[in-house]
Amino acid sequence: MRRVCVFCGSSAGKRPEYRDAARRFGELLARRGVGLVFGAGHVGLMGFVADAVLRGGGEAVGVIPQALVDKELAHRGLTALHVVGTMHQRKALMADLADGFVALPGGFGTADELFEILTWAQLGLHAKPVGLLNVAGFFDPLLAWVEHCVGEGFLRPEHREMLLISANSEEILEMLLRHKVPVRTPKWIASQDR
Repeated sequence: MRRVCVFCGSSAGKRPEYRDAARRFGELLARRGVGLVFGAGHVGLMGFVADAVLRGGGEAVGVIPQALVDKELAHRGLTALHVVGTMHQRKALMADLADGFVALPGGFGTADELFEILTWAQLGLHAKPVGLLNVAGFFDPLLAWVEHCVGEGFLRPEHREMLLISANSEEILEMLLRHKVPVRTPKWIASQDR
């Protein structure tokens, strides 16, 4: 695995555990020789991850739309900075540049990126591992919703299992590195009403 794409907040959040986890994950990527792909912001958890990677001598590749560069949000010390026209182009290029994905705490943008990349995996558009670093139980309510989707027949259990989950940086990275491409299961669940 050459690079991991990290989805995370452009804010730091209220708990120091979030910032500490972002730094730890960045340090771990640099130490293991795995490059970072991310949304190129110098703010929030994005900045903490990228700065830790760079301090450790690692590769940090950012992808950002011009509109956010214009707002002076782009990290200026990266290994490579790709400026694109739209958020859709940003997500597509981040996916192309990465061999796996991890979500850390964040808001709407983080959820959007995580679920889009999971949907692409569910549809068989890629076979790259997708992980969730569940820092201080941050994603517990989201994971309860995922279980609810399975229970209500909107998500196959096999597709739920595509999401690798750990509260530990080292463990989630190992899960990504050991990932084996699963046997494909059709996305669609047969209707009980017919």
